Amino acid sequence: MAITLLSSPLQGFTDFRFRNAFHHYFGGIDTFYAPYIRLDGKMIIKSSYQRDLQPENNTTLELIPQVMTNDPDGFLFVVKYIQSLGYKELNWNLGCPYPMVTKQGMGSGLICHPEKIEHILKRVHNETDIIVSMKMRMGYETPEEILDVFPILDNYPLKNIAIHARIGKQLYKGGVNLEAFQKCVDSTKHKLYYNGDITTVVKFKEMQERFPSIDHFMIGRGLIADPFLPSMIKNNTTEYPANRWQIFSEFHDTIYQQYDAALSGPTPIKMKMLGFWEYFSQSFSNPQKTYKKIKKAGSPRNYTQAVAEILNNEKTINN
Repeated sequence: MAITLLSSPLQGFTDFRFRNAFHHYFGGIDTFYAPYIRLDGKMIIKSSYQRDLQPENNTTLELIPQVMTNDPDGFLFVVKYIQSLGYKELNWNLGCPYPMVTKQGMGSGLICHPEKIEHILKRVHNETDIIVSMKMRMGYETPEEILDVFPILDNYPLKNIAIHARIGKQLYKGGVNLEAFQKCVDSTKHKLYYNGDITTVVKFKEMQERFPSIDHFMIGRGLIADPFLPSMIKNNTTEYPANRWQIFSEFHDTIYQQYDAALSGPTPIKMKMLGFWEYFSQSFSNPQKTYKKIKKAGSPRNYTQAVAEILNNEKTINN
């Protein structure tokens, strides 16, 4: 069975600059999801969201926009906007676990309100021809919450439901709940995508064996921590390319230069790259030491030097 790999959107990380560089240097991802559009009560699409979805910024890859809302009018507004750009599918985020979102009844905080979900889906399907797909957790408080939503979802022609096998209040702590995911597989007629803790080729194979009916897998944090992971899964290998650190170095320099040009001043770029290195460092031989070195680099010059030293060290270890 051919498998499809998808990039789960991560706010603040997987924008068009990251996606394009990732696709160019590593590959392995069939479809990318854009970080969610959120309206914050105003019918205005922020310029950062607009840039992220502009077709000219996404010419080399397949991209699906995502919305996070609990308001039907907001949903319909975003539908019109993305259709004006030529997109045919909109993914609805019912997965975000962060309290500032869930307390407002959005993201995974909306799963325990099936009637609101139905109200929105009814209007969207009656008033537009957009294809709707879903990104969900299994609930916010308990993994049973999603089971109460399935009867409603089964009434609509959703393209798929991607499920992160945790509940919202876990954030990213603790393990994934595979028994609860299996219940989801058994409880809906919709096509499900699996998401959660795919961090190595071995882990991926475990999930594939555990859920033989699933052929779409979504990778989020694991893809940033080890950008080679999707192509290694596709090539069914645990071997990295011989020029692994050279490829990573070119990828890093590409995103660094692009973010540096887009952000103003040394502090924003430092914070941006520090966020990435929290993940990148996990696939280096000494994650803590690597991250600490980046954190200590105060100036852009020191940062560049720290990166060069880290990569040279890996090349030495791996030769």
